[in-house]
Amino acid sequence: MTTRANLSPAGITSASAPLRIGTVALTVRDLSQMTEFYRDAIGLELVEARPGLSRLGTGGEALLELIHNPAARLADRTETGLFHVAFLLQDRASLGHWLRHAAETGVRLLGASDHLVSEALYLADPEGNGIEIYRDRPSEDWSWADDEVDMATIRLDLDALAADAPDEPWGGMQAGTVVGHVHLQVGDVKKADEFYTGLLGLDVTSRVRGAAFYSAGGYHHHIAANTWNSAGAGPRPTGMTGLHSVEIVAADPELHARLAARAGEQPGDSSLFTDPWGTVLRLRAA
Repeated sequence: MTTRANLSPAGITSASAPLRIGTVALTVRDLSQMTEFYRDAIGLELVEARPGLSRLGTGGEALLELIHNPAARLADRTETGLFHVAFLLQDRASLGHWLRHAAETGVRLLGASDHLVSEALYLADPEGNGIEIYRDRPSEDWSWADDEVDMATIRLDLDALAADAPDEPWGGMQAGTVVGHVHLQVGDVKKADEFYTGLLGLDVTSRVRGAAFYSAGGYHHHIAANTWNSAGAGPRPTGMTGLHSVEIVAADPELHARLAARAGEQPGDSSLFTDPWGTVLRLRAA
């Protein structure tokens, strides 16, 4: 049995791992509606706006990029692509504060779960892209056995969560919010393993039927891949809404250089990987 200390250093977070998620880009049909949703319902600030593009985030740092294509076909949930993008808040009080905001403004939730390592709320944007908003429990409290972190799906007590929110007006997501992970729909988990562990060098941290979870540095997961709706599906067709690309940030320049070499490129500001289903990963150095 592998001990927790080997895999989950005390204080590890999604953002402090050797690789982390940077900006996630989505192709959207209605740029105005989607920008308003992520600003008003989700709570991101508009960092940059220009014709055909909105960038939203917190503290001046972009977490989400919306790329306008009014002719794009709406993505089908049986095709490969995005399952959800997950925004990681700083603590339970922040998650409860967002929940209270959602209840007061009529934002519709699709689910709420205690995953042992985290507590999560689920919803979708107006074009059907999945969203998770979550907070982590301290990594010291995660349990590991046989190289896998213990995760589950347990009913989350929303009343108790809302009761932990501060008694003050909600002012949007705080600076320090990050994209904690991205969950993908793929056609085959074994092929996903080969790409995300072989080429990108991530570790498998958990498996459930039809899904695998991958991370760097002992975090519970930065990327997940499932076939729950998309088993056997091939590469995503072009000209669709949904996931455009995911930015992967390497904290160490040497790690960035090694991964760039695996992609067959010279180290530079950005290198590209593309997984077997057309998901583009943009690697850059921190």
